[in-house]
Amino acid sequence: MNRILRSVAALALAGGAMIAAGGAQAQSPFSLASLLSIDPVPSSSIGRVAPAYDPIPREIVNYPTRFAPGTIVVSSEERRLYLVLEDGKALRYGVGVGRPGFGWTGEHRITMKREWPDWRPPAEMLKRRPDLPRHMAGGEDNPLGARAMYLGSSIYRIHGSNEPDTIGQAVSSGCIRMTNEDVTDLYERVKVGARVIVL
Repeated sequence: MNRILRSVAALALAGGAMIAAGGAQAQSPFSLASLLSIDPVPSSSIGRVAPAYDPIPREIVNYPTRFAPGTIVVSSEERRLYLVLEDGKALRYGVGVGRPGFGWTGEHRITMKREWPDWRPPAEMLKRRPDLPRHMAGGEDNPLGARAMYLGSSIYRIHGSNEPDTIGQAVSSGCIRMTNEDVTDLYERVKVGARVIVL
């Protein structure tokens, strides 16, 4: 968390200059100035599992890319998720990705967002794990965690996790896992329709 605060503090002067230069113009939600104006996610909103363990700090990084601000780019090899910002920057998060045989690449749009989503294991998972429940109500013990963003018509989601120690590893069945704190932060920054690219 200290690294995040230092990163934000280091950009505060630049953000302030951008605000002053922008005058009365509306801020882009993906400018550094806009990023600095978003309040931290209160731990009370994401339950007991969220704030205790954050193995990979969330931070602003240099990220020259052809993708437009607001695009989510997942690097499966790095096990990082990048929310593209303006001016060659991105907000980088640690993620868990698909284990061997379950990784994938492609492009989707976020088609739905849910807070504390219910979990219904897809048929493919139930074939492998018939012992799993057919339905689990949303909550702190639910494997989808505090937030979920559904990717197109696929079975995949970007979601939280009640196993934060798996972030940075390849252990999922193809979904992109984040800590509950990080997925809640991302959830507040992106909208339905956002482009998601998995590399």
